[in-house]
Amino acid sequence: MLRPTDISPLARLVRRVDAASEGETAADSFATGFPSIDKWLGGGVRRGDLVVIGGEVGCGKSSLSLAMALRMSQAGTNSAFLTHEMSVERVMERALAIEGRARVDDIRQGTLDEFARAAVGATAVRLRDRAPIFETLPMGGAEALDGVLRRTLDLQVAFIDPLQALAVGGRSQDEDLAAAILALKGLAIALNVAIVVTSHLHTSPTGRPNQRPTLDDFGALGAVKQHADVVLGIFREEMFQPNSGVDGATELLVLKNRNGNTGYVDLYFYKQWLRFEDMLDPDR
Repeated sequence: MLRPTDISPLARLVRRVDAASEGETAADSFATGFPSIDKWLGGGVRRGDLVVIGGEVGCGKSSLSLAMALRMSQAGTNSAFLTHEMSVERVMERALAIEGRARVDDIRQGTLDEFARAAVGATAVRLRDRAPIFETLPMGGAEALDGVLRRTLDLQVAFIDPLQALAVGGRSQDEDLAAAILALKGLAIALNVAIVVTSHLHTSPTGRPNQRPTLDDFGALGAVKQHADVVLGIFREEMFQPNSGVDGATELLVLKNRNGNTGYVDLYFYKQWLRFEDMLDPDR
């Protein structure tokens, strides 16, 4: 039974609308650190939402999601980055490369020049104070993930890399992926967090006149298309048209946006640093 002093959901919503009209960021939203993306998403990713980032193998899905996690943490958002494809040490190497604008191989081998060494050192200091929680994705699918996320205090945004690591039901791959999508959406709502998950494409766009990813390319019996709140597709033309003079140019397609419009964002990918930058607001 509600007490007279309780704030109703409607009252909270009105307060949020009033705050937004005064230029404040909505309390349930977290900026990704890429202004062009945040503009399309109404300020950032929201609590309770499931965001899927997909694209061809090697397009930079993990790098983009890690970059978001890093920028969110630097801005004070409590985030966790869980991956099946790298060890925690490898993730941290990538983090230093992305933020320090250095090559991963140079970091690993200790062959940084003086400038790069200083940049990586400064990055390490920043990450020591404000960094995402880095963990390997637990075995056992969404059920095991549930336990990990519930133990993470004050979690606001969880990054999962990739979706396919949660397909452990023993049915067909599409059925397992569909079940994983439903479970992730349920977790986002139950834990009141935003969940951002990377995904490989089920259908490769190679050979089509237009190689940009579509919602149907995600497969999973249409679960991504139906249940995700936001779907972002990465398209780098250089992967399909080598030596075309478009190296680094990236379109991030907003393929689905439950609470807004669809379109695309222009990013640039510095492959040597595994770093994406916003073309309209670079060098953040």
